[in-house]
This record gives sequence, structure tokens and C-alpha cells, in this order.
Amino acid sequence: MVPPLKYEELHFIDTTKPVWNYSFFSDEDIRNYQQGTHYKLYELFGSHEITVLGVTGYYFAVWAPNATHVSVIGNFNHWNNEAHPLTVRTDNSGIWEGFIPYIAKGEVYKYHIHGYKGRMLDKGDPYANFWELRPGTASITWKLDYDWQDEEWMKSRAAHNASDAPWSVYEIHLGSWMRPDPNDEERYNTYAQIRERLVPYLIETGFTHVEFMPVMEHPYDGSWGYQGTGYFAPTSRYGDPQGLMELIDALHQAGIGVILDWVPSHFPYDAHGLFMFDGTHTYEYADMRKGFHPDWNSYIFNYKRGEVKSFLISSARFWFQYFHIDGIRVDAVSSVIKLNYSRTSGQWEPNEFGGDGNIEAISFIQDLNQTIYRDFPDVQTIAEEATDWPRVSRPTYMDGLGFGMKWMMGWMHDTLDYFHMDPLFRSHYQDKFAFSMMYYYDENFMLPLSHDEVVHGKSPMLYKMPGDEWQKHANLRTLYTYMFTHPGGKLLFMGNEFGATQEWNYKSELQWYLLQFEPHSKLQTCVRDLNKLLRSEPALYECQFSPEGFEWVDLNHRDECVIAYRRKGRVPENDILVVLNLTPEVRLDWKLYVKGKGAWKEIFNSDDKKYWGTGDVFNPEINAVLVDKNQDLYEINVHLPALGAVVLR
Repeated sequence: MVPPLKYEELHFIDTTKPVWNYSFFSDEDIRNYQQGTHYKLYELFGSHEITVLGVTGYYFAVWAPNATHVSVIGNFNHWNNEAHPLTVRTDNSGIWEGFIPYIAKGEVYKYHIHGYKGRMLDKGDPYANFWELRPGTASITWKLDYDWQDEEWMKSRAAHNASDAPWSVYEIHLGSWMRPDPNDEERYNTYAQIRERLVPYLIETGFTHVEFMPVMEHPYDGSWGYQGTGYFAPTSRYGDPQGLMELIDALHQAGIGVILDWVPSHFPYDAHGLFMFDGTHTYEYADMRKGFHPDWNSYIFNYKRGEVKSFLISSARFWFQYFHIDGIRVDAVSSVIKLNYSRTSGQWEPNEFGGDGNIEAISFIQDLNQTIYRDFPDVQTIAEEATDWPRVSRPTYMDGLGFGMKWMMGWMHDTLDYFHMDPLFRSHYQDKFAFSMMYYYDENFMLPLSHDEVVHGKSPMLYKMPGDEWQKHANLRTLYTYMFTHPGGKLLFMGNEFGATQEWNYKSELQWYLLQFEPHSKLQTCVRDLNKLLRSEPALYECQFSPEGFEWVDLNHRDECVIAYRRKGRVPENDILVVLNLTPEVRLDWKLYVKGKGAWKEIFNSDDKKYWGTGDVFNPEINAVLVDKNQDLYEINVHLPALGAVVLR
């Protein structure tokens, strides 16, 4: 847990007093911390169980540079503000520290701070590994000991997490995926109960990765975890930190990667949190043109301050080191790097070069990615970035931000707009449908159908589709086939896989009862088989970020709304041909012209009866005729189901 202690000369305030003057920090630690280059602060700050001169207790360290007095308070001293004062270092670092003997694991505590201008503050520990269950707000002394059993995954995960591997991500909110009582919004399954249900479900449905919406401690359920107070602690809503470790361990043993949502963009103003930590703007910008987030009524980290940058990158690194995660999805990157994000003229100030980029925030993001890929080369960082900011997923040596992937928000909007349209009018919008490939190779994209698309009146995925019940399901199956055969990683939010009929509500669980009805259970089977298709066909992932991996075959029949494209891997024999019929009209003997292959076989049909299709239109044999020997060009005839997709190999 804690590195070998940096035993400096030990000075006692008084051996009869309860706090001993003791330090983990070296001069080099302080320099790196202040310069924004110390990325293992979790080994120094917070509370750590140690033994000093044969006495076991906890060492505490907290940064409060404008405080005049800091003490540790808790049940163990009856919340006495004066009983356990910490000592401020004499190097102007603003760090308060001390060793309190005989404190045990599991004690609740806070820091009582005499702040700027005499403000009295009781703050949770920014580096705590465990917190009280809300509405409690105290931190808890803890140890992160755990016997991991995922050695096989850790040795081989470079192949699972590579950019040329299949990526099918199941996005989940742990509290509302499944509940012990669907009608009781105050009760949650424990990490162990989630493990018992989630691991077999993901094995059955075939997803390669799972992404947890923020599991870091947060005070308000309605923030979904995106306004956090505990950047080094899993939420206690579902149990202790070891419970989350066991969940991740079990997922790894099942061959499933784990991605965590991570939020370095903003934090709430709760009294026990980071806001005005020592009575001043300690963690946030003092200038509210940069420091206040108008969208979320929250506060923005001061990325220029070395101590804050060290804090944030240490937080990201912590989850990789201690929880064995395989990636982070970094939330709201646009709001981090753009000074004018959600601000009108006069509400923001250009940078020193006259631009809208937050220069110190860009540097922070680049250093974050460099650090993660240096220390954990077999993982991925993924950006939720919604603008046309260039080179988000390009290396920093190419002047990029350094992410491994970026959410493809443009594809999501265009695709949902297209499928929402009555098929009678789709012929006029084929350019919108095909536009994604015009800019696809600018980034390494992940295609997201996330939680944001099924809340706040946007309707569930099923009801975004036009037509009667059968047509809605047919459209949705075709959309998913298009998604799973389009280049890039894939992400589906929980409930999308079986066609939820209500928007997501964090206060309840998914509509699992829908699976008793064939349209929903068979849609789930369709998604399962698309996952199998993705994982079994190298052409769908080997070159997913390369121009060699995709080729349009037919974009010339916009009136009929038939679109065909070819997915290509490293071996031509593995090529895949995808044909979409985006109208409710069956098309028999549809002619396509393809190069290099005279033999094709149908391997997936979204109209199959097992997916609640008609099962009437399929291709037991595909006729192919060589029409141009010099170009090696073949004509093939394919039967296309209404509002359906067929995949050929």
C-alpha cells in the first residue's frame, strides 16, 4: 500500500501528546508536487496506517495552504477541534501532517480547518479511499489490501485493449442497472450482488468491455456520479473498496475489460468537498470566468496550479494502479480545454494568443495521457469531446491531446436523426447518413449510444424509431447492425440492448420484465449475435481505424435507400460485405458489383425470426457472375428484407 517510508529524523512534539510530528514527504516530493509533476500523491496524502516505534496508528496529510490551524476530528476524539492538531511544514508547501497513534481502520474523520479570514471549515479528506454512506460526509480510515486473482488477464490484456481488437462496450450505472427492490430508490445491490448478476450477463450478451458511470464518491444521486467529492474512493453506496476490486477481478477473470468514467472537469460546492477548501479558491480558479461552470452550477479545477494538476493526474493513475482498470473515459473534455465553453461574448477572456483554448488545461490533458500510456501501456484513455477540436486522439508528439479514442458524437447525432426520419423521406438525407466516413479518419472513434441519449425527454432508443411496433424493432435492429459493422469501437447504454420502452431513470432499475415479451428478448438475442459477429470477424476490427478497413460499394441508389459497404481486414479472404435496406420494401435479386470475390455467404440477417423478424427474406445461396475479368469484378444478387440488414462473408 504505502511505499517504504522516507524516515527523516523523527521529532516528537511531546510523547505525552496524541499527535507526533512525522512526515512521508521528501524535498523532491514537494518540488514535484508544486510543479505539477507528482503523480503518486495517493501514497503520501490522505490517511495511511503505519507503525512508528512499535506503535500502530494513522498518518494524516492534507494540503491547506491558507489555513492557520488544521486538526483531525472524528468519533475517536468526540469531534474535538483541538484534540489532534496537525503540524504545517516549514517549507511553504501548505501541507499539514502528523501521526496519530492507536487509531484503527474504519474510523470516520474530517479535517477541521481554520481558513482564510477566520473561516471555520470541516472538510472531508480529498485523498480518502473510503467515505461514509451519504448523507454522511466524513471520510473513513481504510486500507486497500486485496489479493488479486486476475493475473492471466493482466498478462494478456494488451491484446484485448489494443486499437486493433474488437471493442463493444456496455455502459452501466451500477445503482440502477438492477436493484434489490425496484420500488425502493434508497436501496442498492452491493458490489458482490452486482458481481453475481452482471458478470454472467455480460458473458451471455458478449460485450468485450463494461464502462461504469462514475463510481467515485459523490454526495448527490441525481448527479449520476459526475459531481464528485472522492477522487480516490469508490462510492460506499454499494459497499467498501474491496467490493469494487472483487467486481473488477471477476470481470477480468471472465475476459471482460473495465473502463471507468472519470471527471476532471468540475466539482460541486458541497461544504465537505473541494470548494473553498481552506477558505480560498484552493482547487478551483479564483476568476469565475474560468472557475464556475454555468451548465452544471459547479466549479472548475485550476489547471494552472501545480498542486491541482498533480492531484488530478494522481487520481487517474490511482485507479489503474490499485483497481486494475483497463481504461478511463474522460468526461466533458470540451469544457476543460475551451475557455468559451457554454459562455457568450464577455463571459470569457481569450488566452495570451487570442484563442479560445485553455492552454494550461490542454497541457494537463496531454500530461495525463502521456503519464497513463507510459505507466500502463496496455490500457486506453477515451475522450468525450463534442466539438471539432483537432487531433484529440493523436499522440502528443504530433501536437495531439494524446487520447487513444474519442467518442464520435457527430456519427451519433447524424445516425439518430436519419433513423428517426420516416423512411419515405430518407432518400433525401443519404448524404447525412454517409457523412461519418468523410471525417472518420481524423480520429480514432468510438460510436456511442450512451446514457445521454435516453434521458431528459429524448426518448428511449426504441421510440426514436418510426413506424408501428414491428417497424420500430426492425429499424432498431438495422441501426445496431450498421453500428456494429461501422468502423470504430462501439458503446451501448444499458437497456438499449433489449429495447427499453421508458427513458433511463437513476431512481429505479431497468425494465427487466420486458424480456418476457418476444420483441424485447429477441432484440437482446440480436445484440448478442452482433457481439459474436464483431468478435469472430477480423475484418470488423483489425483495420478499424485505418482507411484500408472500409470501402463504399454502393451509394448510388439513394431513391431506394439501399447502401452497401465492405469491411476489410488484413487477409482479403476475411472481407465482410454489409447491405442495408432502409425502407419497408422487400428487394429481391438486388444487384451489387464487388471486386475480387466470386463466392459469398450470408452470415447475419437482421430479419431472422430469432430476432423477431419475418424470416421470409434471406439468402441460402448467392449467385455471382464474373462481369469484368480485367477488373476482377463480379455481379452478385442479394435478397434484401424490408428495413433490414444482411451481412455476407
